[in-house]
Parts: sequence; structure tokens; C-alpha cells
Amino acid sequence: MTTLDTVNTNSESLSARAYRILLDRLIMLDIQPGEPIMEKQLAEEMGVGRTPLREALKRLEADHLVVTYPRRGTFASQVDVTELAHVSEIRQALEPLAARRAAEVKGGEMRAQLLEVLDELKSLDPDQSQRDLLSYDLSVHRLIYSVTHNEHLSETLIRLDNIATRIWAALSDRLPSLHEHIVEHTTLLEQIIAGEAEAAEQTASEHVKNFYTMVREAL
Repeated sequence: MTTLDTVNTNSESLSARAYRILLDRLIMLDIQPGEPIMEKQLAEEMGVGRTPLREALKRLEADHLVVTYPRRGTFASQVDVTELAHVSEIRQALEPLAARRAAEVKGGEMRAQLLEVLDELKSLDPDQSQRDLLSYDLSVHRLIYSVTHNEHLSETLIRLDNIATRIWAALSDRLPSLHEHIVEHTTLLEQIIAGEAEAAEQTASEHVKNFYTMVREAL
């Protein structure tokens, strides 16, 4: 490996690290909508250079989680609840597809992980913090997406799920228990593990529809 390759690899690694940290903070609203992204402070805090941080911010801007204004800087994007209709429309088409693909291989090499998560769901503590429940919901969705081995499908769904989760975090004081929403995945995981593709497809569709309906009723 050349020196340039080494530099690029290290840069990508640091950029990915900065991206993961900032993604979590933006989704969970640790960085509030409209809040400025303090590049120097964040770079020092995360132990990365300005270049990897800016690479991470470019990815986050593509994810619609930050916005950059010339001569003003970069800010956390506003939470636009009206955006949920468009997000849900696409998720309504793609979430069932991901569930079907996951069920067709009965979880594939991730079957053991799905079984483990299924056991956890059945005893999930409803008194966990909202943040912990949100993080758990994200991890369940991402696990299902990864089973599909379709990078384009997975990346699209992750980006949309991030936006939906951020909206949930912003409206958490007006919405029903997140615990009940997460436990809905129990049936879906059982169907995926059993290889019930059509049933998993239908359950995933209903799950997305229920979330959208719940948010609309809260508003």
C-alpha cells in the first residue's frame, strides 16, 4: 500500500467515525434543529481533523440532516414534520420489499442475530429512556435491511428511517409509547425467521402505515 493509500484509508476511517457520532447526535436531537455545527470544537472533541469532519458533514448534508449556507456555516437542519408524508410514501414501497427479501432467506447468516433480537423484544423494558428505545428501534430496522444484501436498498431505507426517527424524537412528548411501536417488530421477525415472505411483506407495510397514522393523529 502506498503512502497516499494509507492517508486515504485513515482519512476515510476518521470521516466514518465523525459521521457516526454526528449522525447519532442529530437523530437524537442532542444537536438541536437550527443549531450551528461548531467544526473546530467538534473536531477537537472527536479527535479528528477538519478534513475528515467536513467529509462527514458532506454525507450528512446528503442525508438532509445538516444544511450549509455560504459565508454562514453549517447548521442542523430543521425537523419538518410535513416531510414525513414523502418519507412514508417511499418507505411504504421499500420496507415491505426488504422484509420479503429477508424472509426469503430466513435471515440468512444473520438468523442467529435475529433470533437473539426476537428474544430481547419479548422482554423489552418499557421503562427504558426514550433515547435508548429510539436507538434500539434503529438497530432492529438496520439489522433487517442488512439481511437483504442489497446495498442500494439498505442505504436508502437507513436514510429514510433516520429522518423518520428524528421526527419521532422531536414529537416524542405528543406520541404514544415507543415501546409498543418497537414490540410490533416481534411478529415481523418471527415471519422473517420462518421464511413467510408474503406475511412479512404485509406486516412491514402495516408497520410503516401505523407509524405515519400515529404521527398524523398526534398533530
